[in-house]
Amino acid sequence: MALRHQMDKIISFKNVFLIVSLNVSLYPGPSEMWLKTCKQIDSYKKLTSEIDRETVIKIYIKKVLDCIKKFIDYFVQSRSTTIFTYTDGTYEEEYSCWPPAICMILISIAEIVLFCYDAAQGKTDATGPIAQIFIYNPHKRQEAWRFLTYMLVHVGVVHLLVNLLVQLFLGVPLEMVHRWWRVVLVYLAGVAAGSLATSLTDPKVYLAGASGGVYALIAAHIATIIMNWAEMEFAIIQLLVFLLLAAVDVGTAVYDRYWRHLQQNIGYVAHLAGAVAGLLVGIGVLRNLEKRKWEKRLWWAAVVLYFSLMIGGVLANIFWTSHFQTT
Repeated sequence: MALRHQMDKIISFKNVFLIVSLNVSLYPGPSEMWLKTCKQIDSYKKLTSEIDRETVIKIYIKKVLDCIKKFIDYFVQSRSTTIFTYTDGTYEEEYSCWPPAICMILISIAEIVLFCYDAAQGKTDATGPIAQIFIYNPHKRQEAWRFLTYMLVHVGVVHLLVNLLVQLFLGVPLEMVHRWWRVVLVYLAGVAAGSLATSLTDPKVYLAGASGGVYALIAAHIATIIMNWAEMEFAIIQLLVFLLLAAVDVGTAVYDRYWRHLQQNIGYVAHLAGAVAGLLVGIGVLRNLEKRKWEKRLWWAAVVLYFSLMIGGVLANIFWTSHFQTT
């Protein structure tokens, strides 16, 4: 019996040893488990770092797209909410004296002061010291400021008074609704477009006067009538008045030049280019009280067309040197 008991103990110990050895072979030890865990952590870190990198890129792209959308919506979207709807006559209610509409007044004062300075020198025909610095001179196109500053130079008192009256009567009401910076953008866009177009069509012509900006303001009124048609009172009458004024001016210019054969020192190309720029920029930057689908498409068309024309004009003035040498 004692021998049998000893044999049972040996067999039981042997079984335990086999079980332990089997467990060791099936399950790795602590060191192997540690190495395996480290490998898993490294692969996890690599995976998460790649995911984090992609996530960050996606977040930045989304932020950029959101900024672009907000910039576009700032000009295109209406100020209305889902509760309030603009109706006929709402545009007229937008007139405000605050902030004061003084930008066009300040530009007019600057033009008067510079003209008076040259007049004090006995020069009222754009040949004074100020005029020589600011006038658009086709032989000094490298002086880029002249493409804008020619608006400060006027040939005679009548030329100055006509431009002042028109830009004040048209510019100030626009400022009261659309704020000063929008009106200044329209005005300067017309001035720049006038000089660029004239430099390409009539390379030898000198330019003086703010007519490009004035015609831009006229066209901007047409633009705001189009974009706020349903919110304006008597929109059709206002549109017809401005179209009639434009038609009379263009018709008179064509008649004087091609039928009466009068040689007048009037930059008709600058007038036309200023009007086109005023219409396109007016659609782009002036306030649209209530956005509609077709107005958004019109906005995109105006912005793309304006920048295409302006970039083309600038590049032509820079690189088309043969055009200016042979004419």
